[in-house]
Amino acid sequence: MAPNNGNQPAINPEGKTTLTIVAILFFAINLPLFLIRPIYGWWSYAALGVTLLLVWFFIHFFRNPVRRFPSDDREKVVVSPADGTIVTIEEVDETDYFNDRRLMISIFMSVWSVHANWFPINGTVTKVEHHDGSFHAAFKPKASTENERSLIVIRTPEGKEVMLRQIAGALARRVVTYCKTGQEAQIDNHLGFIKFGSRVDIYLPVDTLVCVKMNQKVTADISILAKLS
Repeated sequence: MAPNNGNQPAINPEGKTTLTIVAILFFAINLPLFLIRPIYGWWSYAALGVTLLLVWFFIHFFRNPVRRFPSDDREKVVVSPADGTIVTIEEVDETDYFNDRRLMISIFMSVWSVHANWFPINGTVTKVEHHDGSFHAAFKPKASTENERSLIVIRTPEGKEVMLRQIAGALARRVVTYCKTGQEAQIDNHLGFIKFGSRVDIYLPVDTLVCVKMNQKVTADISILAKLS
């Protein structure tokens, strides 16, 4: 189940193992250097600085902000499911599920982005499917169809279907999807997490009104991507 934003930890649970390893390395490196500091001098301070930066990076990467879409009017609104930069807005032939023309909006997530993913619309999850694949750079178009990815389809109360792809990147090696088929999808709730640089594609009906532009920075659960007709 997607965790509820009203009661969530400051660090995403997906980072528990990584942060434990980083903490062990921090103490394993710095405790011996602290004990022999009179011999090695500035080397011990340099090691402390480098390992502190490493700890900060992973804490920053796995941060888990509490967010709420800033409007109660959520009908037909498509909210950004991810932090990042808009890298694609185009009509494409979608062949994994719809087998027709769809409007695709792609969001590239850098290593500095929050990597939790949120539901973009309210509705019901009708399909969840994982595909193994390659690890091309996430900003490349072929990443959408060749990389490891998860496919999530959500049907709105009005009967519109929206598809989301969580896509692994060149560094990402794990795509986590919390939602299950039949689950209620709600804006403000998490649907998954992608480790390290990655990408999220969202497929909409071609008559959807786009509310973003190329290279625009978007914030998950805050920025409006589009409005369904």
